[in-house]
Amino acid sequence: MKKVLAIAVVGVFGLASCKKDYTCDCKGDNMSISVPLNGYKKKAAEDACSSAETTYKNADATTKCTLK
Repeated sequence: MKKVLAIAVVGVFGLASCKKDYTCDCKGDNMSISVPLNGYKKKAAEDACSSAETTYKNADATTKCTLK
């Protein structure tokens, strides 16, 4: 029983830190772009999407990026 519990705990932590496929959707008055973020952990995907928003704001002042 202890082995089963130990495996279950490791499995839960393994799933919690999984890398997933995200998309960063950026929209502005003059543009719309989706940037695939494949294999990112959530925090890294959020940071990358935030960075993309900063980059695209240089081209279009109203750009807003959201992580999906």
